[in-house]
Amino acid sequence: MPKPIFLLTLLPLPILLLLVLSRPGAQAPQQPQTTPAPTSSTAPTAASTTTTAAGANTAATTPAATVPPEAMRMVNPVKPTPNGLAHAKTIYGYDCAMCHGSNGNGQGDLAAQMKLTIEDWTKPASLQGKPDGELFYIISNGNGVMPPETGRAKPEDMWNMVVVIRSFSKQ
Repeated sequence: MPKPIFLLTLLPLPILLLLVLSRPGAQAPQQPQTTPAPTSSTAPTAASTTTTAAGANTAATTPAATVPPEAMRMVNPVKPTPNGLAHAKTIYGYDCAMCHGSNGNGQGDLAAQMKLTIEDWTKPASLQGKPDGELFYIISNGNGVMPPETGRAKPEDMWNMVVVIRSFSKQ
């Protein structure tokens, strides 16, 4: 029985790929390095679960972000528009809702799985006393296990995200 020709043409591709990747000097794509934010009393901590070498789960507290005074004084320079807010809500849905919940209640699937305690933004008191600059700083730089949006979202989108977060308590 004759062998299909397309299999013979595809066979060299994996071998060629292995040769290119295994040659000296070839490197795998580098992941950006992120450093955990230092602790502060300005942002809440989140409890998380870690697994020890023996396989036992232990509760751990993730340090909260330190928000510099100059960030606390930042004022949102973006005038929200329907398009800007819609785009920020889309980013929130992809990057934030898994932990913070689709409505900001802190009950996302990943938060439950990781046993994280996250503030409920549907309660107005949870954002009281938090200036826009603080929220922007935390979105930009991350907080504990929360990764930063800097490099993934434009500053304008992150400022619109602040407006989206504030809108959760007004619904």
